[in-house]
Amino acid sequence: MEYNEYDKEAFFNQYKQMSRSTDGLKGAGEWHELQKLLPDFWGKDVLDLGCGFGWHCKYAVDRGARRALGIDLSANMLEEAKKRNFSDRIEYRQCGILEYEYPREAFDVVISSLALHYIDDFAAVCRGVNRCLRPGGIFVFSAEHPIFTAYGSQDWIYGEDGKILHWPVDRYFEEGPRDAVFLGEHVVKQHKTLTTYLNGLLTHGFRIQAVVEPRPDPEMMEIPGMADELRRPMMLLVSAVRID
Repeated sequence: MEYNEYDKEAFFNQYKQMSRSTDGLKGAGEWHELQKLLPDFWGKDVLDLGCGFGWHCKYAVDRGARRALGIDLSANMLEEAKKRNFSDRIEYRQCGILEYEYPREAFDVVISSLALHYIDDFAAVCRGVNRCLRPGGIFVFSAEHPIFTAYGSQDWIYGEDGKILHWPVDRYFEEGPRDAVFLGEHVVKQHKTLTTYLNGLLTHGFRIQAVVEPRPDPEMMEIPGMADELRRPMMLLVSAVRID
């Protein structure tokens, strides 16, 4: 199942104001770590699952990728991608991650940034990515960390004085939909355990190269509230290589 809140006008208008929307990759708090996991793009064919505004597609072709295909379920996202990150070596296509055909051995690199926590069947994603990667191809993705998604509310527990007490974790092993509040709207996200993410790769023809729980970029620590991001992981970054 795939979920698309981004074609709702109020929600999308809020999303467009986020720093990762206005400032691109440098505005993404995890970029300083995700960038380290990306391979050499020179001469590569790249697929971006849930491409959003197309920042990663443009990054790849600017560094020598032969072509990049960005797919996204949201028409709003793709419209902005074509405006902000156009290139004659990038194709943007409206398509769900689970709907995409994953042509056999068509790509060298598959990227997915903060999209897979909207997908309930990670095993299906792994099978598709394995099929469409050439031998030795790289799969790099970021997703909301299972500790971040488990409880569902995606907000802190506060004391009577309004100060943060702690981050709630509950129903960790109960995978499935969570009703989260994001940008002031109710959004359905799919909680998965760390085991599901990592074993999904291992059992579908991948070797894991790196697992990162990124801390905030030190250059962003002056932003109000950023220090609290050191109290729990918000994101999970993984790099894996196709081995079969």
